[in-house]
Amino acid sequence: MLTTEFVQLVLLFGSGSVFFLFVVLGIILKVTTTAFPKIIRFKDEQFYTDPTSGENLPFPSLADEPTLKLSVIIPAFDEEKRLPIMLDECLEYLDERSRKEKDFTYEVIVVSDGSRDRTVDVALEYVKRHGTEKVRVLALVQNRGKGGAVRMGMLSSRGEFLLFADADGATKFTDYGKLERSIAQLCGNDWHRDALAIGSRAHLEEEATAKRTFFRTILMHGFHFLVWTFAVKRVRDTQCGFKLVTRSAARKLFQVMHVERWAFDVELLFIAQSYNIPIEEIAVNWTEIEGSKLTPFWSWLQMGRDLMLIWFRYAIGAWQLRKEHSN
Repeated sequence: MLTTEFVQLVLLFGSGSVFFLFVVLGIILKVTTTAFPKIIRFKDEQFYTDPTSGENLPFPSLADEPTLKLSVIIPAFDEEKRLPIMLDECLEYLDERSRKEKDFTYEVIVVSDGSRDRTVDVALEYVKRHGTEKVRVLALVQNRGKGGAVRMGMLSSRGEFLLFADADGATKFTDYGKLERSIAQLCGNDWHRDALAIGSRAHLEEEATAKRTFFRTILMHGFHFLVWTFAVKRVRDTQCGFKLVTRSAARKLFQVMHVERWAFDVELLFIAQSYNIPIEEIAVNWTEIEGSKLTPFWSWLQMGRDLMLIWFRYAIGAWQLRKEHSN
C-alpha cells in the first residue's frame, strides 16, 4: 500500500515538475523571442561582383516585379569540389532550355555561406564564363546555415519561379521539368498565386533502409515521426534539397521563417501548411554524394530539438504568422 502511494506521489510530483518546466520555458521563450524574424543583411551582401568590369552592382529585391522566368538558388558552404559538377549539369540544362524556348529566361545565384575554401572563386569562374545576367555570386559575410543562405538568395532573386537546389548535385537537375509541370498545375502558371512543388525521395525509402545501418534507420524513422507529430503531416520527405516556389509564395514564406539551419525545410513547410498553400511532392532521381556536412546522430538530434521548439514557439505565440497571408 505504501509502495503504491509512493509511486503515485512520485508520478504526481514528476508531472507537476514537467508542467512547471514547460511554463517556465514558455515564459522565457515568449519574453526573449521576437514574433517575426529580424533579417540582418550586411552591406557587402547587398552587392554582387562583375568579375569582367570589377564593378559591385546591387542585387534586386524579392519585393520587385520579376524580370525572368526562373531563379535557381544554390546554397554552398565549402563546396569548391562538388559545386563545379552541379553547376555544369545545371547550366547545361538551363542553356539548352533557353535555346529551345525563347520565353525561358533564368539566373543562377550561388550563395556562399561564409565558405572558408575557394567556393566563391570557383563560382566566379562561372560568372566570367556565362555573364552576370545568367550567374551571380552572393558571398555571405558569416555562416548563417543552409536556411539562412537559401533565404538570402531568395531575397535577391528576379524569377517568377524560384528553385533552391543543393550544391552537391544529388538530385538530377533534369528533374526540374517534373517540378515545373507540377507547379504549373497548382498555380495555373501564374507566379501571383501561391504554390510549392517539392522533390521527394520517399519512393527510395525501402532501398535506402536496406543500405543503412540499423542505428541510422532508427534515427531516420524517429525524425520522420517527430516531423509528423510536431510540424508537417502531408509531406513524406521534408528534407530533399530541391524545392520550387512561386514568387508570391516565397514573399510570404521567407519573410516569416525563423530557422536558418538544417531544420529550416520543416518550418518552411509548416508555414506553407498553416497558410493553406498548395504543396505537391514529386518523386525525383537522387544519389547520395560523398562530402556531406551532416553527421547523422548529432545533426538529427539537433533537428529533433529544433522541431519541438518550432512547434512549441508557434503554439505559445512566441513566433507568429501573418494572418493576411493565409489562403
